[in-house]
Amino acid sequence: MVHRRPSTPPILPGFTHVRLLGTGGFADVFLYEQNMPRRQVAVKVMLADVVTESVRRMFQVEANLMAQLSSHPGILTVYQASISADGRPYLVMELCSAQLADRFRKERIPVAEVLRIGVQIGSAIETAHQSGVLHRDIKPSNILTTLFGHPVLSDFGIAASLGAAPDAGDTVGMSVPWSAPEVLLDETTGTVASEIWSLAATLYSLVAGRSPFEQPGGSNETSDLIARITRSRLPAIGRDDVPDSLEAVLRRGMSKDPVKRQQSAMELVRDLQRIEAELGLAPTHADVALDDWARAISGDTGEQTVVRAQSPRTPSPGKPRRRRRRPVELENTVASSGAGTETRRRTTMSRRSNIIATALILVALVVVGLGATATWLAVNNEDGTLPRVSDVRAEVAGPEVTFSWDDPGLIDGDSYHVRLDNGTPALQRRAEFAVVAEPGQRVCIVVRVAREGRIGPASAERCAQTDGA
Repeated sequence: MVHRRPSTPPILPGFTHVRLLGTGGFADVFLYEQNMPRRQVAVKVMLADVVTESVRRMFQVEANLMAQLSSHPGILTVYQASISADGRPYLVMELCSAQLADRFRKERIPVAEVLRIGVQIGSAIETAHQSGVLHRDIKPSNILTTLFGHPVLSDFGIAASLGAAPDAGDTVGMSVPWSAPEVLLDETTGTVASEIWSLAATLYSLVAGRSPFEQPGGSNETSDLIARITRSRLPAIGRDDVPDSLEAVLRRGMSKDPVKRQQSAMELVRDLQRIEAELGLAPTHADVALDDWARAISGDTGEQTVVRAQSPRTPSPGKPRRRRRRPVELENTVASSGAGTETRRRTTMSRRSNIIATALILVALVVVGLGATATWLAVNNEDGTLPRVSDVRAEVAGPEVTFSWDDPGLIDGDSYHVRLDNGTPALQRRAEFAVVAEPGQRVCIVVRVAREGRIGPASAERCAQTDGA
C-alpha cells in the first residue's frame, strides 16, 4: 500500500505525540496523549501548503460550529481547536476505534445493527438540520465508532447552511457513490432531500456490502457510477435476511425525485424504528435536539423561519441556468414506494448562522477528513490555458520514492494537484511529493496546476519502483 509521506507532527502544549493515525489530501491525523486530563485523542492537523491567513480565520468559525454540534451523542466530539506554533490549524477530537468503511466490505453487518446505526446517525443529521447545517458528505467512511461502540458522524468540513442560496456560486466536494442524482447533475449543492438520499445510500451499503450502484465484477469507474445513479433503477440488496420493508424504505429514500423521498431525516428515522418494531427489536432511541438547544446553536433570538425541503429548481425554458462549476474530485469507489407528503420543519436561523454559512462554504476548500472526504478538483474541469507540468523526476531510496518537477509558472494562489496511482489527490505548493510503499512496489503520479477551481492539463505519468523484492 502506498502512502503520502506524512507531515511533521506539531508540538502542542499539554499534548504528547504518539504516532500517525492516517493521512488525507489536506490534513494528517495523529494520535496524541493529553496530559491533563490524561487521555488519548486524535488530532487533525492541516497541511502547511493549504494554510493562508483567511483560511485560519475561517477555520475558527468551522471549529466553533463543529464543537457546538458535537454535544450531540451521534456527532464526533471536538475537545479543542487552535493554531500550532508553526501556523497550522488543528482539531483535537475524540479518539474512535474504527470506521464503518472498514467493515461493510469485509463482513455481513447484522440488520439490527444497521437499523440502530440509521436511527442514531439520522438523529444526528436531523439535529444538524434543525440548527441550520447540512453535512453534504454523508457516507460510510464518515461514520466512526467510539470506543464504546457508538456510531458518530464526523467531518463537517464541507458543511453548509440550510439558508445558503443553492446557486450562490459556492464550492462543494462530493463522494460519488453516496451523492444524490441532483447533486451529481449539478442542480444543487445540497438540500435536506439530498442528505436523505446519502443517508439511505449509506445504509444500503452497510446491508449490501457494496455501494448502491456498484456492479461486482463490472466496470465501476466514476462515469459508470454517475450514469447509473442518475438513470438506472436501484438494484436489489440481495440478502435473504433483509426485510422487504427495509428495502422499500431505502428505495424511497433514494428515489430519483427528491419530492418522493422522506422529507426529513426524522421521517426516515421513524421508518427505521417501525421496522425495528416489526422485527421484534427494541426501538432505538432517537436523540433529537430540543428547540431551545437548536436556537442556542444557531444564535437565534427567537425568530423562527419555516423551511420546506424542496426539489431542485428547474431552469426557465430557453434560458439555461448557469452556475459556477464546482471543483470536486468524484470518488472512484468501488425505486420508490409512493410519494411522501411534504412535512413542514421549523429550523432556527439567524443572521449569525448565515455568516457562519458563508465562511463554511469557503473553508470547505481546506478542512477535510480522511479517505478522500475533501473538496477536490475534477479532472473533467480541465483548463488547457493553464501551464502544464513537465519533466517529473523520481528518486528512489529504499521504500521511499520522491517525485519532483520544475515550476511551470505558478502565480499567487496556485497549487499543484497531485494524484498518486489513480487514488486520492492532494493539493500542495511544493514541487515535490514523497511516498512510502512496499518493497518492490511500482508507484505512479500525475501532476496538474490548480487555479481558482480549475486544473490544467496532466503531466506525463511518472512511475518508479521501490527497492527490494
